[in-house]
Amino acid sequence: MNHLDTAPRDVTTTLAHPGSLSRSGAGSLLASHRVLRNTYALLGLTLLFSAGTAAASMAMNLPAPGLLLTLAGYFGLLFLTYRLSRSAWGLASVFALTGFMGYTLGPVLDRVAGLPGGSQVITMALGATAVTFLALSAWALVSRRDFSAMGGLLFAGMVVAVLGGLGAAFFDIPALGLAISAMVVLLSAGLILFETSRIVHGGETNYILATIGLYVSIFNLFTSLLSLFGLGGSDE
Repeated sequence: MNHLDTAPRDVTTTLAHPGSLSRSGAGSLLASHRVLRNTYALLGLTLLFSAGTAAASMAMNLPAPGLLLTLAGYFGLLFLTYRLSRSAWGLASVFALTGFMGYTLGPVLDRVAGLPGGSQVITMALGATAVTFLALSAWALVSRRDFSAMGGLLFAGMVVAVLGGLGAAFFDIPALGLAISAMVVLLSAGLILFETSRIVHGGETNYILATIGLYVSIFNLFTSLLSLFGLGGSDE
């Protein structure tokens, strides 16, 4: 009965006050801009924090945590962040997750830096990641196209990529690892478009979750490019 009672009043209000529809649209647009602004601010802070923990990990020569510990830490902190995303503790959880991912990145960067031309490889991967993120974000913001239809395909692709990556790691198949890295680059690019589009069109109203979505896409894009560029460096 509540739904039935509410609908006629909403229609009557709209007919009586035509400007209310435009005000509602303007309010929705302002809300999307607020989420986008908060997301980019938090994303910048988490990227800086993650870079700092990666640098500290390299400086202290910390060992790689291993595949199982990495997966357990990542998915555990990711689950915790989703549970706390609507409270102030969600911010602490975001920094715990991105800090942990920065720590896991430190040994990888240390190993790549030891390759011939390793510093150039890291610089290239970092530059390509930044250019890709900025270009795709600008496209989604300026064109205002709705990329939400890509969600199911991207999710399925990431599941395949994770399983393929685990197979390449356990069975030590470099060619499969290379193919998975290339696949993740494309999927991460698609996810950046998807996540940004969701924010612009009001599909994501929680800036903590929006930040995590974009951060993970950037992280996966960078590490996959690092793997692709680093392969050439290891062959020289």
